[in-house]
Amino acid sequence: MKRVLLIGKQGQLGWELHRSLATLGELAAVDYPEIDLQNQGACRELIQKIQPNIIINAAAYTAVDQAEIEQEKAWMINAIAPGIMAEEAQRLKALFIHFSTDYVFDGKKAAPYIENDTPNPLNQYGRSKLEGERLVQQVGGIFLILRTSWVYSLRQQGGFVNKVLQWSRQQETLRIVDDQIANPTWCRMLAEITSQLTAYNDGNFRECTGLYHLAGGGLASRLDWAKAILKLDPRSHEQVTREILPGKTTDFPTPAMRPLYSAMNCQLFADTFQLQLPAWEDSLRLAMAH
Repeated sequence: MKRVLLIGKQGQLGWELHRSLATLGELAAVDYPEIDLQNQGACRELIQKIQPNIIINAAAYTAVDQAEIEQEKAWMINAIAPGIMAEEAQRLKALFIHFSTDYVFDGKKAAPYIENDTPNPLNQYGRSKLEGERLVQQVGGIFLILRTSWVYSLRQQGGFVNKVLQWSRQQETLRIVDDQIANPTWCRMLAEITSQLTAYNDGNFRECTGLYHLAGGGLASRLDWAKAILKLDPRSHEQVTREILPGKTTDFPTPAMRPLYSAMNCQLFADTFQLQLPAWEDSLRLAMAH
């Protein structure tokens, strides 16, 4: 029987993984304070105690703007901790699944990024996530690094979808940037495909160890996404918004720079595992219906 350790069960992706992994075997799911990713020794100890066959790291420091200030904390959680998990996974000959981000790119390419495009992060969050990828790859062993983008959940407050719904109840005119483009990804779909992965090929991942892009099918601007959210809103009668206008990223200065075009090509994942995420619009429709 598979023994799975899920790290970060309370985050938006971790919460969904906790549900979808439950049927796969013996599941240990932890989060802070049971595991403190800034404490390297405690992290190793927990993994050694549980002795899993599969480790899934859904924990991350994701406050992009705050990471410019809390650089050390972001580095510990996004870079050092995954490296330690990879070392322990290798010692146990366990599969290690780790999630990364489109923010490792600078957004200057005019076509969807593929796995071997050169990363060049614009902010501390992206730098810390890229270092996490590098440390996992350096350790080796059996691992999958899954880069995803614009992950959303309707369960948790904050996040783009909930913000757009909230704004639509408060403002007659919304201004949303149309120059940021990526793949909106519903965390439930991401969790379900990850669970399917763990059953893949009876767990023989040695042949396909490596880095993959895995995000919602197709791409969208923030403006496209916002329009779709309002259109699919099950309580659209509560909206007071009358118009949505395009804006530019430069109109909304933030502490951390964002890549403008960070859409990803996920064909390698689909070809390798015969699995892919649905079109982002279809996932959004499902998410909004729940």
